[in-house]
Amino acid sequence: MINTQKIWMNGKLVAHDEANIHVLSHVVHYGSSFFEGIRLYKTEKGPAIFRLKEHVKRLFQSAKIYRTDIPYTEEQIEQAIIDTVNVNNLEQGYIRPIAYRGYFELGVNPVNCPVDVAIAAWAWGAYLGEEALNKGIRVQVSSWRRPALNTLPSLAKAGGNYLSSQLIRLEAQNNGYEEGIALDYLGNVSEGSGENLFVVMDNKIITPGLASSALAGITKDTVIKLAQKLGYEVVEQAIPRELLYICDELFLTGTAAEITPVYSVDNIPVGKGNRTVTKAIQKEFFDLVTGKHELSAQYLTYTK
Repeated sequence: MINTQKIWMNGKLVAHDEANIHVLSHVVHYGSSFFEGIRLYKTEKGPAIFRLKEHVKRLFQSAKIYRTDIPYTEEQIEQAIIDTVNVNNLEQGYIRPIAYRGYFELGVNPVNCPVDVAIAAWAWGAYLGEEALNKGIRVQVSSWRRPALNTLPSLAKAGGNYLSSQLIRLEAQNNGYEEGIALDYLGNVSEGSGENLFVVMDNKIITPGLASSALAGITKDTVIKLAQKLGYEVVEQAIPRELLYICDELFLTGTAAEITPVYSVDNIPVGKGNRTVTKAIQKEFFDLVTGKHELSAQYLTYTK
């Protein structure tokens, strides 16, 4: 069970056990929700939210793709997130804002159902485990592919889209891996179940583009900027599956996963295990989010 005291719901902070929705809410039956995952980091200046504005902007963009109007401004949601963090006395953790179609009538057409918004925040450690950040994880290429571009919109971080992610993750776990990598509808590499992907080859960093049915990750964008600042060439392009087997380094990125190295794909070791580029980017990233980087002020929103 998630350990949090207060959850923001439609403008009010309510007790954890009172943050309920009706069983006939549209979202329960049709997956009509739009959400974000945001990290809260402990810094010397106090708790800091990583790229708050960018996350809230993407929340509104996801809803817009599905013709859904969130009944608050971006600024109101940003303040509500800060309020939720503070009322729960968090120094570090995870934040989940979600907008969803609530209860009025049942049917695929959502337009008559209200749009409700909730925000929860709680203490949460490494998504794939602390050891994964240092030693890396084992992944498999999933038998489940990401939807084609004209089937489900990959740019929307929508609840229904993550049924695909569940299949990818469950398959990987059942086969003894920590994570799965999905291919796109053309057979090129797309992303993990909940992470973007980067390949290092001959000191060049390669990542799938948006046309590979990958989410426009905010951590991904941060990594690209940090890598370029370090002098690395970063290219967004289609990645054939076999490049995963012959690359020098491979790592996953995301709000939850942060920067997680991969040490084998389909039981084939990744490179020689040096991870020089991955470690350099990890250091820059964790310096950034903990307020120790020259760019920290641009990326962090302090809550107090």
